[in-house]
Amino acid sequence: MICVIDYGMGNLRSVSKALEKLGGEVEVSGSPDVVARAEKIVLPGVGAFGDGSRELASRRLVEPLREAIKREKPFLGICLGMQLLFDLSEESPGVQGLGVLPGTVRRFQSLDLKIPHMGWNQMKIRKPDAGILREIPDQSFFYFVHSFYPVPQDPSVVVGTSTYGVEFPCLIGKGKLWASQFHPEKSQAAGLQILRNFVSL
Repeated sequence: MICVIDYGMGNLRSVSKALEKLGGEVEVSGSPDVVARAEKIVLPGVGAFGDGSRELASRRLVEPLREAIKREKPFLGICLGMQLLFDLSEESPGVQGLGVLPGTVRRFQSLDLKIPHMGWNQMKIRKPDAGILREIPDQSFFYFVHSFYPVPQDPSVVVGTSTYGVEFPCLIGKGKLWASQFHPEKSQAAGLQILRNFVSL
């Protein structure tokens, strides 16, 4: 069973329907007990880092999520769900993330580009042997909507990068932990292939 985490941040329906279409047994839930018994976990999200962190805490989901990652359950963070894996964000100073990946989330600073970064952009594959990238060609296009991006302390977790003023990590992986800054559920064939690879892990 794949648990899509409901913590009040973002449209869960498109993610859950895409996973079901690809053969996943999906339960959308904000229950710590459901997280504990899930075989795989997806943490989607749209919104502010501080709001997301507080919602996870208020629903008693922080420790169950950390424990699931520690036990190496397959895990996929999407957009805000990726950023919340890190320690801190410039968006919400002083608010702690899940802290399972050391690093900080930073804001795009370019004066020449529109913020948020919204629309289609290419991904440069940095680790072609990553299982989440099976049948994904280099420079495939994915759909983004974000004003912030993660900067991991450990560069070895970066699986793919995109460029928007600066080059930034758009796909990370460590063991069975994966996270994308783009929205795979909105990224047509390439995005569905990412989700298919996650379902089949």
